[in-house]
Amino acid sequence: MSVRRFTILNLLRKPRLIQVARALGLPAPKNAIRKTLVGILEKSRAFTTRDLLELLHCDELKAACDALGWQPNGANKAAFIARLTGDSSVLLRSNVVASLRSQGFAIRAGRIYIPEGIDKDRIRRLHECAMKHKRDRAKAILGRYESDLLGRIANGSELRVESIFPKLVEVTRGSDEELLFRYACLHWTIPVSSGYGRRLRFLIVDGNNNDRLIGVLGLGDPVFALQPRESWIGWNSATRSARLQNIVDAFVLGAAPPYSQLLCGKLVAMLAASNEVRVAFKKKYAGKETLISGKKMDGDIALLTTTSALGRSSVYNRITFRNATLYQSIGYTQGYGDFQFLNGLYDELSAFAHSHCEATAKNNSWGTGFRNRREVVKKSLKALGLSSELLCHGVRREVFVVPTATNSKSFLCGETDRLDHTDRPAEELWTHFRNRWLLPRAARDQRFRTFKREEYRLWAAVANNA
Repeated sequence: MSVRRFTILNLLRKPRLIQVARALGLPAPKNAIRKTLVGILEKSRAFTTRDLLELLHCDELKAACDALGWQPNGANKAAFIARLTGDSSVLLRSNVVASLRSQGFAIRAGRIYIPEGIDKDRIRRLHECAMKHKRDRAKAILGRYESDLLGRIANGSELRVESIFPKLVEVTRGSDEELLFRYACLHWTIPVSSGYGRRLRFLIVDGNNNDRLIGVLGLGDPVFALQPRESWIGWNSATRSARLQNIVDAFVLGAAPPYSQLLCGKLVAMLAASNEVRVAFKKKYAGKETLISGKKMDGDIALLTTTSALGRSSVYNRITFRNATLYQSIGYTQGYGDFQFLNGLYDELSAFAHSHCEATAKNNSWGTGFRNRREVVKKSLKALGLSSELLCHGVRREVFVVPTATNSKSFLCGETDRLDHTDRPAEELWTHFRNRWLLPRAARDQRFRTFKREEYRLWAAVANNA
C-alpha cells in the first residue's frame, strides 16, 4: 500500500496536498515543504487509501492509474478507485446508486424516494428498465416463436363481440400454452414474478373466436407476511403458520388486447374466483406434502389475494357478483420490493453476494443457498456499505382479498375446520360480466376495432402486415 499511496500523492501539487491533508484531519502547515506533506499522508494510519482516493478528482485518479500502468474497467471515478484499491465493490456500489437515479429515484440519507403525487404514467416509467431487461433476456428463447404466438392474438377488426366465449386452459410445463403465457407476461407494465412454491397457471382463450388469447392468470404461494392481510383476517403467528397454505396469491392477472380494451381484465379477475379454478387447485395439490414440514396439504383455497400494479387499482374496484363485492380492498403495501434492481443489476449483486455474503437458508430442504431474491439484494447492499432501505421503492400497491367461503375468516383463524364455499360457476361469472361490462363497453366505444396484432410484437425491427 505504501508504494501505491506514495505514487498517488507524488502526483499532487503542494496546495492540493494541503487541501487533502486538512480534509483528512491531519496537520498541514503552509510552510511545510512538499516532501514533508507527502510523508505525513503516506505514513498516516488515520485514514485508508480508499478515504484518500474519495477526496481526489477524476482527472487526478486517472493520472494515478496512468502512472501505475493500470487500465480501469471504465472511465468514471468509481472505476478508477476500484482499480487503484483492487476493490471491485466500489464500482458496483457506484453502479447501484447511478442505476437508481437513472430510473427516476432520488436518494437521500440512504433511502430512495419517488416524487410526491406521482401518477400512474410515472410509476410505469420507474419500471421501464426492469421490463426492458426482462424482455431482452427472453428474446433468445421466445423471439423465434413470436410470429406464431402473434397468431393467437386477435385483430380488433375480426373480433365478434357478441359471440365471445371464454375458456380456462390450464398451462402445463413445456407446452405451447406455456410459451404463450410467458410471452403475454412480457407485455405487462411491471415485471411479472414467476410465482412462488405451488403454482397454477391458466390461459383464458376465446372459444368462439379461434381460441384467441383473452388473458392470463397465475396463482402461487402468498408472501409469508403481509400486514393488511393479517389485520383483515385477525391472524397471530400461530394461526398464520397453520393456515397460510389455504391462501393463494394471483401473481399475474390481466387481459391482452383487444380484449383488454373491452374491460376483460375484470373478466379474468372474476374467473380467478371461480369454482373451476378452486377445484383445479385442489386437484393438483390435495395430498401433496409441504417442502419444509412434510405435512400433507388439503389443497383448499380459503382466500385469494392480489395486489394492484400501479397504486390504486382500476381493475378490481367495483367488481360485483350476485350483489356482493368480489374483490375487497383491505389496504396498501408498505412499498418494499426489488424491481428497481431487476434491470441487470441483480445479476451483479447476486454474483457479489455469493462471493462476499453468507447465505442463511434455515432448512436443508431449501438447499444451501440464499432463501430468495430479497435476501440476496439485502445482504449485498449491506456488504457494499449501502442501506437495505434502498429496497423501499415507495410504490404502495393496493391489496385485495377474495374470500372463497362464507366462513373464510373463521377457518383461517382455526375456529373451524370446514369451509362453506361460495358457489361461483365460471359460466355465471361470464354471463354477469358480459351483461354488466362487455356489451355496454363495446356499444359505446369502438376503438378496439382499430387494434392490429402486429402492435403486440416485441422484437421485430419492422412489423409485417397482419
